[in-house]
Formats: sequence, structure tokens, C-alpha cells
Amino acid sequence: MIRAYKFLLRPTARQTVVLGEMLRDHCSLYNGALQERRDAFRHASKTSIRYGDQSAQLREIRAFAPESQGRWSFSSQQATLRRLDKAFAAFFRRVKNGETPGYPRFKGAGHFDTVTFPKDGDGCRWNSTPHDPQTRVRLQGVGHVRVHQHRPVRGGVKTVSIKREGNRWYVILACDEVPAEQLPPIGAVVGIDMGVTHFLTTSVGEHVANPRFLAVSADELAEAQRHLATFPRRTKRRTKAHRAAARKVAKIHARIRRQRLDHAHKTVLTLVRNHDVIAHERLNTAGMTRAPKPKPDPEQPGVFLPNGRAAKAGLNRSILDAGWGVFLAILANKAESAGRTVIAVDPRNTSRTCPTCGHVAKGNRVTQARFQCAECGFAANADHVGALNVLNRAGLALCAAA
Repeated sequence: MIRAYKFLLRPTARQTVVLGEMLRDHCSLYNGALQERRDAFRHASKTSIRYGDQSAQLREIRAFAPESQGRWSFSSQQATLRRLDKAFAAFFRRVKNGETPGYPRFKGAGHFDTVTFPKDGDGCRWNSTPHDPQTRVRLQGVGHVRVHQHRPVRGGVKTVSIKREGNRWYVILACDEVPAEQLPPIGAVVGIDMGVTHFLTTSVGEHVANPRFLAVSADELAEAQRHLATFPRRTKRRTKAHRAAARKVAKIHARIRRQRLDHAHKTVLTLVRNHDVIAHERLNTAGMTRAPKPKPDPEQPGVFLPNGRAAKAGLNRSILDAGWGVFLAILANKAESAGRTVIAVDPRNTSRTCPTCGHVAKGNRVTQARFQCAECGFAANADHVGALNVLNRAGLALCAAA
């Protein structure tokens, strides 16, 4: 299996400055390569420049600018050029499929936060000593940086990435051939229904509360954003107070993100340890949180009818705050490592189908929390009914596969 390990770095004050310079120089390389592609397409008879052409120029660039480009790893700079090439490949794929293209944009110094070393030992060296305060990662141009390694690394290290999140630095190791840690079989099967009122409900009727981390920190975040908004948006030079206000907003968002990840990991771990098969709805979060289309008034040109955009925005915020996508991704990874089975089923009408008689009707969902079948009178919690239907559909899928 392929797994990623993320550890906190503890650089010195000098190393922190050098790490920032490394990001800025790689960002400059990315933007320069993007500008070259734009100019070639616009002014040179729509000539396309590819990764191979720009990679061949790296030696000249490093020799011309030894202070900004020559001191960093050659392979990490190639990875930055590949990153730009992937952005263009995704752009052309979206154009071909008729989607909204989104042309690759220049990166600001504060929005280029990752440098990747494609191979351990080429510009970087991971020194793995589990739970040892002397664990280091050696980076070309930076030196040996201390690592807070809180768990052992399994498998072989393939790539090493350095990432900045706010004022923290992390090292991310992508490893292959990671051995599975299979758990003993239990013989339990469960279906789960994702929701907003409850984070999830199991087919046995257990509810996991929705922590609503964004809603809890909403007042603090709004105050920080109001303070940040008092500064001019377009300034040649950001003041120290402006940078501090921006860091405060970023710090709150980072804390919410960590809380959401922690909750997802702990909830998934409980499910994986107690069940052999876990079934869930195949959710399209991007489609569910899409803003409603405007409704033009046929009688008054230029006037639009109410389309429930404000109410939908509140629902979208609650769905994104729950973090269903993150939770399901973690569930798939942990289940694979533990030897468990995860089944995604069709979510249509799971909350409108009676698990007893199979009657499907919109009127079966009496309220957001109450289900009562109009055919047989079966009544239960609506989320519990959804989890039961998910489990039933997973059983049919298992039977069909067998």
C-alpha cells in the first residue's frame, strides 16, 4: 500500500528564514515558467512549451542566478516545473470536456507553500529514528532540520515534501510497500447515514454528534475577519499590523481544520475496529453544495425571482463544516489498512424508503427527524431509516458480487 506520513518540523530561527527563501525562489521559478508559456503562446504563433523544454533550461537558470536558484535541489526545481505542467494538463482536459477551464494563475508568495523532492537522497535525506529527539531531515541549502516524529515510518520513502501551514512547517513522506495492519474479523456489519443534525447515524440507531467546529468558532473568526477588513485591500506594502491580522485569520482556520481532521480520524477508528463491513452513501459533495441557478423573471427583463440562495448557502456551509469528503477519504484509507470492506451505495431515496415494506414516497419523511411509512405505518428516526436502507443496499451488493 501507499501511505503518507506528516510530521511537524522544528527548525531553528535561521532555518525558518532559509525555508521561507526556498519557497519564494521556487515560487519565482513557477511564475517565470508560467510567464514563458503565456508569452510563447501569445506572441510566437501560438507555440506550446512543455515540461521537457523548460527542464532543459534549468542549468542555465541556475548558473545565471546562483544566489536564488543555484543553491536549491535540481530535482525539487524539476518537481516545481512538473507541478506547472500538471496544471496546464488539467486546464486542457477541462477545455476538452467542456468544463470551466480555469487558466493556470501566478502564485503569490503567500500561496506557494510546498516544495517536493521526488526522491529520497536527491537533495534531501530522511533520517528515520522513531521517537528519537535527534531525528532529522537533511535539505539541500537548509541543513539538518529537527523532526517531531510521533510514530514510526513503515515502507520505503519515495518522495519528501516540505509544507508551510501558517507559521508551522511540516515534512510529508510518501511511502510505498507499506505493510497492512489487518485487524481480526469481528463479524459485524454496519450502515451509516451522513447528516447535518447528526454527523452520522448507524444502522443500530447510534448517533454521532456533529461538532460544528466552524459554527463554534464563527464569532471569533468573524471578529478577526472584520479586523483584517479594516486594512486597505490594495497596498504596495503590507504593514506589520496587516500581516498579524492575516495570520490571526489563518490561525483560526488552521485550528478548525485540525479539529475536523481529529474528529474524523477518531470516528473512523471506532467504526473500523468494531465492524468488518461498513456501508455508506455515495455522496457528491461538490454537487450538493453548488449554488442554485438564478431565475430570471419572464415579465421583467433584468429582474430575477427568489431562488432560495440564502437558505442554500446556510445548508452548504453546514455540509462543508461537517467535512463528509474528508471523513470518507479517511474511512477508505483506514479500512484498507485494517483489511475491512467499505461499500458505497446509491443514495437516492434512502430517507424516503420504508425498510420494512419497501414503499417509496416523499410523504414518508414527515419532518427532518421523523419517518413514518404511509403504507404500513412503520415509524422511526429518519436518519436511522436512512442507515438501515444503506445497509440493505450493501447486502444486495455483496450478494450480487458473490
